[in-house]
Amino acid sequence: MGVIKEFKEFASKGSVVDLAVGIIIGGAFGKIISSLVSDILMPPIGYIIGGLNFTDLKFTLLDGYVNNVGKTIPAVTINIGNFIQTFIDFIIIAFALFLIIKGMNKMKRKQEKPATPAEPPKSEVLLTEIRDLLKK
Repeated sequence: MGVIKEFKEFASKGSVVDLAVGIIIGGAFGKIISSLVSDILMPPIGYIIGGLNFTDLKFTLLDGYVNNVGKTIPAVTINIGNFIQTFIDFIIIAFALFLIIKGMNKMKRKQEKPATPAEPPKSEVLLTEIRDLLKK
């Protein structure tokens, strides 16, 4: 029973729940960015380049063929267009996360105003005055 109790304590801590929520929201955010790149950004870029659809951009290493038995062997390709889209997804997500973390750090700094140092006790002030008088 001790392990179950420990697990309940662990799972009920705020940081674990916050982490789970962050992962779920991050996954949804990633899908939104992927759609933004593939459906909104890449088509105009492809049009400007000359009507190129980036998902069709690939280097064919070996054309597909039908072998002796009649089985179709698919082409072997390097899908550079998919890589470009995924790379742009990554750059946008990384930049968005950078801005979010930068904003959070800025808010933390505003909340953490430097505390004014506490005044020394009267006895210390008196001893400091006595020391200064003795130096003269």
